[in-house]
Amino acid sequence: MSARNRRSAAAVFTAGAAALLTLSGTAAATAMAAPAAPSFGAHARGSAAMVAAAASAHTLTVPRGLTISNGTRHVVVNGKSIDFGTAVRDLAWNPSGSKAAFIDGHGNLVVSNPDGSHRVTVAANPGGQTWSHPTWQVTAADRANQIPAKNNLIFSAKIHGSTVLEGVKATSNHGRPARISLNGDGEHNVPQTNNTWPNVGGSYGSSVYENTHTGEVYIRDDYLRQQGGALTKGSEPALSPDNEEVVFVRSVHGHDHLFVEDFGGSTNVIKDVTPHATTDCTEPTWSPNGKTIAFRAPSGTYTITKGAHGFGSPVKVSKHTGLPAYRG
Repeated sequence: MSARNRRSAAAVFTAGAAALLTLSGTAAATAMAAPAAPSFGAHARGSAAMVAAAASAHTLTVPRGLTISNGTRHVVVNGKSIDFGTAVRDLAWNPSGSKAAFIDGHGNLVVSNPDGSHRVTVAANPGGQTWSHPTWQVTAADRANQIPAKNNLIFSAKIHGSTVLEGVKATSNHGRPARISLNGDGEHNVPQTNNTWPNVGGSYGSSVYENTHTGEVYIRDDYLRQQGGALTKGSEPALSPDNEEVVFVRSVHGHDHLFVEDFGGSTNVIKDVTPHATTDCTEPTWSPNGKTIAFRAPSGTYTITKGAHGFGSPVKVSKHTGLPAYRG
């Protein structure tokens, strides 16, 4: 089933409030020196005024709620370093920003307070497995359709060389993860292995993920019934808060560019939103209002913001590199 047909069939489930997903971590100083103009070809000229303003102030304005992680015990939040007291990898926030989920130094799935305190091991890694990229699936109850509320964590698990998606209740204490069901649309089957990088968006628990074997981005709808299918070629996808767009990575002339697919209309539209990039743009994530995408580049963390005529020029907001994401 095409993405357009899939979206049409699910039109009654118009996305509402954003399911906030964020990741964080990496040591940082509060004040960050201004960098040289970003290496994004023609786009660098469009952001020259912003770069000049940053240079004159000798600081960068970090967007509110932006977090950056690199696998250390330090999480950068709003440009400040927070010591979680343990290794933090692939940190994700629940929609309210009151709890963080991450993979700790022992490979376990952990939930904590925003400062790393009151850690609870939601699921203990049994050994021989590599867990990564947890994402919160939080939905309200739908009494009309007899659908209970959800508060789950979905993550990627590499087990004996096979990578699958697993899930566990976010309130568990040493719970046992279960394999996530992946059903096709009735016309096409979806791969059950080599799936990674899950990302939930919207208020109905829909998620996107990549398959490293097919090189495609897939979507999984999980509301009245579970169904899914391939969207497009790419990797590292992130679903927008309104459930109508997905940003993903695709190689162009030797560099990783960011593309956005809009499947909210009658036809699917895919656009390169970093067309002049002369460096790699990776690990994108949406802001809670769906207007800004933060992403990682070799020289730091950048954002691009959507305006009336599409996305603007990349702007460097931090010299720190790592997984960017938003917390509220």
